[in-house]
Amino acid sequence: KAMIDTAKIIDVRSEDGKIGLFDTVELFMEDEGEVETIQIVTTLRQNTLAGLVSKDSPIGRALLGHKVGDRVKIKVNDTYSYFATVRSIKKGKDDELV
Repeated sequence: KAMIDTAKIIDVRSEDGKIGLFDTVELFMEDEGEVETIQIVTTLRQNTLAGLVSKDSPIGRALLGHKVGDRVKIKVNDTYSYFATVRSIKKGKDDELV
């Protein structure tokens, strides 16, 4: 009941070429020197082991609205942050499974 009482409509539209909800993003992680692929999802769907990252997580919040080529600072907490570069964006859509 509390979840329904506090529910909000999420606008899933994003500008062409910019990262939005449900998009799959390929990132170059500078600290690791590796490429990772993640999908930005709602909090209920997050599963980091499967590459599903919440829009409310530090990386999700940092990436939304960025475009290919952007170097993004991901602030984990007051003492730790790291950089990732957006390599590609594949537009996604809500699968309405939840």
